[in-house]
Amino acid sequence: MALIETEEAARRLARAIASDLSLYNEDKIVEGIQGDNLLEVLADELEEGRALFKSRVAPELYAKNFYDRAIIDILVRSKGHVASPLW
Repeated sequence: MALIETEEAARRLARAIASDLSLYNEDKIVEGIQGDNLLEVLADELEEGRALFKSRVAPELYAKNFYDRAIIDILVRSKGHVASPLW
């Protein structure tokens, strides 16, 4: 399979991976936000998603942090209604 070489496609892939993480780990995400330890609670899942993203995109696109941005947008921002010590 050819590597993704456009920014738009890399963003779409990152958002798709983050959406899947959100869909299949709702309880863990809420737990992590409430406990202010989201990155620790989802460490394995986030690393698996990161490895998938890295394997599918060109190195110069991986370096642009599209995956991390998608995680913030989809896993954190969309859960703004969850009580947290952060907000």
